[in-house]
Amino acid sequence: MLVVELIRKIRDKEEVSEKDIQDFIKAVTAKEVPDYQVTAWLMAVYFQGLTPALRGALTLAMRDSGKVINWDGVPGRKVDKHSTGGVGDKISIPLAPLVAACGVKVPMVSGRGLGHTGGTLDKLESIPGFRVDIEPDIFKKQTNELGLCLAGQTKDIAPADKKLYALRDVTGTVESIDLISASIMSKKLSEGIDGLVLDVKVGSGAFMKTLPDARALATSLIQIGEHAGVSVRALLTSMEQPLGVMVGNALEIRESIDILKGGGPADSRELTVELGAEMLVLGHVAKDAAEGRAKIEKAMADGSGVEVMRKVIAAQSGDPRVLDNPDLLPTAKHIGEFVAPVSGVITAIDTTGVGMAGVKLGGGRAKAEDTIDPAVGFEIKAKLGQKVNKGEPLALVHYNNEAQINAARDTFLAAYTIEEVPEFKAPQLVLERLSSKN
Repeated sequence: MLVVELIRKIRDKEEVSEKDIQDFIKAVTAKEVPDYQVTAWLMAVYFQGLTPALRGALTLAMRDSGKVINWDGVPGRKVDKHSTGGVGDKISIPLAPLVAACGVKVPMVSGRGLGHTGGTLDKLESIPGFRVDIEPDIFKKQTNELGLCLAGQTKDIAPADKKLYALRDVTGTVESIDLISASIMSKKLSEGIDGLVLDVKVGSGAFMKTLPDARALATSLIQIGEHAGVSVRALLTSMEQPLGVMVGNALEIRESIDILKGGGPADSRELTVELGAEMLVLGHVAKDAAEGRAKIEKAMADGSGVEVMRKVIAAQSGDPRVLDNPDLLPTAKHIGEFVAPVSGVITAIDTTGVGMAGVKLGGGRAKAEDTIDPAVGFEIKAKLGQKVNKGEPLALVHYNNEAQINAARDTFLAAYTIEEVPEFKAPQLVLERLSSKN
């Protein structure tokens, strides 16, 4: 194919066929297109955009650049969940076994943390022995037998996405709805799922800072699902403050265990129930969200979600005793405090700043190759709308050496805005709901 002609057509907003996009991705995957032309194509898409049909074609071509799981012989609908990322967002970990306990199969492929956001795989690997490098045949077998497998992306899943993402990251073309959507959905559609629930974060700790931008991304992802024949529902949820109280890999596993048992912070538990309800509707085991919520809450109360997670941890070489004794998880040597510098009401939290403080503490990655300390993190003691007095703790800090806590202190404290106001109302957690027609 004449790549330069495709680049010119997109640049000048001329008509491009779906086959043009498909042929281009095939050529990129086969390493037949030099990086400078791929970069020019990315820049043209970044500035001019794609039609919904071309965006769908791009996603399916990226999906088909690798393996797509075939679920022949495995009964029941397969439904997954994806979050666009945030701070303290551990919801996948309690959510997946609860949904599986209710009769929906959950083939969950997750990612690692980078920058201010945490990664589900890093959190799971803080469970002693837990393996996320699962071969496709084992992934399929375990999902069939236990209703759930929690794995990482293999090199065979959407390899075109890896190539495009690496170039987007170094050419200033990350912030494109078309490219973000195709990247997310190509990997999710590779799972061969029937339904997908999206948690699109909005606010200071999210990739999308405003409600209109988050709505545009959710709409794009839903349209791609419709193009592929997959049912998609999206919740737009607030990331104006950390979710729950624990931020850090092993600490978030502790909170996840509490949620599985029907406890935990109110916001983490609420979001787990709401996302789980939507998954049960897409899995055809609940007629509506109300019935779905009741079933998720029952799986919390009767322990069936815990039992699914117990089997999954054992199957993936982890130590299931952590469910009964969280002290078996990695534990930091020291616990300190970050205290309020003034008295007043917390009126804003730069949640990205909290996440970056966690990176400086050793709990995240500034670069993909960085090593994570699973034991460190924050236990948030003060959230939006709460009144604090000078010297009261904003967070307990779990750390392993003085250099870590000193590096994180200024960044964390700078993230909090404390003012003398009569009152301040925190934003609601679930802001909007969107769904596909199919």
